Amino acid sequence: MTVPARGDDLPRGVLTELNVYPFKSGRGTSLRTAELTPTGLTHDREFMLVTPEGRFLSQRDFTRMALLRPSFDGAVLTVDVAGPAAGVTPLVHKAVADGPVREVFVHRSACEGIDQGDEAAAWFSALLGADCRLVRFTGHRPTSRAGGRVAFADGYPLLVISAESLADLNARLAEPLPMNRFRPNLVIEGLGAFGEDAARLLRVGPTVIELVKACARCVITTTDQDTGERGREPLRTLAAYRTIGRGIRFGQNAVPRTLGTLTVGDPVEVLEAR
Repeated sequence: MTVPARGDDLPRGVLTELNVYPFKSGRGTSLRTAELTPTGLTHDREFMLVTPEGRFLSQRDFTRMALLRPSFDGAVLTVDVAGPAAGVTPLVHKAVADGPVREVFVHRSACEGIDQGDEAAAWFSALLGADCRLVRFTGHRPTSRAGGRVAFADGYPLLVISAESLADLNARLAEPLPMNRFRPNLVIEGLGAFGEDAARLLRVGPTVIELVKACARCVITTTDQDTGERGREPLRTLAAYRTIGRGIRFGQNAVPRTLGTLTVGDPVEVLEAR
């Protein structure tokens, strides 16, 4: 893409967090550096649990999924369990690249996943108390807007949140919440509270991303990512001042426009405002 000239009056910031979620609805892995690919950070939402009929499972259905601690090195998926479920023998699974391909669904979006076999399915089924299969993303899945591509994330390859946006929310709460409630890929400091809403194009280190849609937040944000317990915040407070259209919005969905290596500490520039 052609990158527009930057105006001197546009905000600047710094990348303070990089988070990848190799297993959909499991805990994120904090990284110092990561490759930005067309479908987001490498291995983001590459694996997912589905019902026998192919419908995806998430913390919306099973809060215990918050306790899953996955890591994936490109060959082996390891899933440990923390919190109240600590002590369960971890899953160590050699990822399957050529198994049976299943039609699966993320919300109403049909896509494909490679079934990861009976051993992995049995481990997750026993942990959750529900019959399920583990699948690995394959094929092509376009975003609904902006011409991007996505794996098993809900709709877009990146979620971007300003650190000041969380500070603004926490100033309104009786008990502050950590950023992991919102499961961002990129956290940026310096844009100001909800400065991500005012930007359309960002240069992050050597890459350019387009912020295309405010993220509608769901009940997962009310689930403590350390205990799996569910409460009422932050949705109750956010509803009072962040209801936009038909949803409660916090953070921006984004699509990569140029690719490269991201590193915590990279400078961030607003190239184009909304």
